[in-house]
Amino acid sequence: MTDALAGKTAVVTGTAHGIGAGIAEALRGDGATVHGVDRDQADLSDAAEVRRFFAGLSGVDILVNCAGGVVGQVGHPVEEVTDEDWRAVVDANLTSTFLCTRAVVPGMKARRWGRIVNISSGAGRTVSLTGIQAYASAKAGQIGFTRQMAHELGPFGITVNCIAPGFILSNPTTERQWASYGEAGQAELVQGIATRRLGEPADIANGVQFFASPRSSWVTGQTISIDGGHAFL
Repeated sequence: MTDALAGKTAVVTGTAHGIGAGIAEALRGDGATVHGVDRDQADLSDAAEVRRFFAGLSGVDILVNCAGGVVGQVGHPVEEVTDEDWRAVVDANLTSTFLCTRAVVPGMKARRWGRIVNISSGAGRTVSLTGIQAYASAKAGQIGFTRQMAHELGPFGITVNCIAPGFILSNPTTERQWASYGEAGQAELVQGIATRRLGEPADIANGVQFFASPRSSWVTGQTISIDGGHAFL
């Protein structure tokens, strides 16, 4: 444990399990007061619910946008994707990132200090392994949103960065995905990773800790792939 973030208040979205839970734990270990939020507490794709959630907090110094995922969907040919399915995934990943960022920025501007970290995906830099078009698009959108917000908010002492995780076996969705590959597919995926292992939530949390710390004060608008050196085709 350290005191690098002592006195800072953080909000981490998507903390029910997996990566979000690991990030929240790591920021607490660095001394921050951490408020976790998941879909059972607030629908972060709904502007009114986002306003209600953040209205109950007194100043957010660090925001980690980790909520998202595939919303229970599997890949289908694009002509079979419904409007509702598309919007559900885009809203869960990209709209939630926008709404939560919008909610915390006024306070950060007033304090002239803030850290925003968006959790995208390797799918946002290449293709979705699940073949979900909306997921790849929304995750790429988070990367673009990161760059734009870094440009807009930098003059106010606010940095905005992004992490694109590789395959992290951390929740029921990724466990089902992993099982669907079978032994041969699992071995092929691991062989495509330079470190020859799957990632863990702590690997992603390490990156968030850097972006949230004073050591990253001149780093903004960046997207780092934390994926063990995954060689995407």
